Amino acid sequence: MDKKVNIAIFASGGGSNAEKIIEYFKNSKEIQVQLIVSNSLNAGVLNHANNHGILSYVHSKSDALDGSILACLKKNKIDFIVLAGYLKKVGDDLIAAYPNKIVNIHPALLPKFGGKGMYGMNVHQAVVAANETESGPTIHFVNEHYDEGAIIEQHKCQLLESDTAEQVQQKVLKLEHQYFAPCIERIILADEI
Repeated sequence: MDKKVNIAIFASGGGSNAEKIIEYFKNSKEIQVQLIVSNSLNAGVLNHANNHGILSYVHSKSDALDGSILACLKKNKIDFIVLAGYLKKVGDDLIAAYPNKIVNIHPALLPKFGGKGMYGMNVHQAVVAANETESGPTIHFVNEHYDEGAIIEQHKCQLLESDTAEQVQQKVLKLEHQYFAPCIERIILADEI
């Protein structure tokens, strides 16, 4: 690999996964987080970008439609996109420009509990309501449909009947923090982008 692979992390909220990914690749000779993209000016992930000296880009609704996001990615020489709590649908232009180079982490064992509106606590509440005995994150490629891209890996945790949605969230988030960054690294190094 002649140059570092540049990652853009897309996030809408606090960015705890983004921070774990930034820390994981901080001393990597092969991969670096180059850009944080968000759809919210108030997203906590922007503080992580600032604290680590990483460029950030906050896009408007129209930017998602007029090619501005793709232009920003190209300008910053982004090779790979990671969705980490990004609550918007990725545009077809990005999917076409980055085939099998966009990954997402979903806080449930897909194909269960996926699709439009299934994010964050909505997912964990649905898992509890369905009396599931296990849950966990799914890391998958992104395609044009919510949560339907090819599954890369899943990690499971056992649930207790007494678990609340908040307790399920904590169990799943722990696994997300543990497995997401190493998975990203394996995908990139296997593909040698």
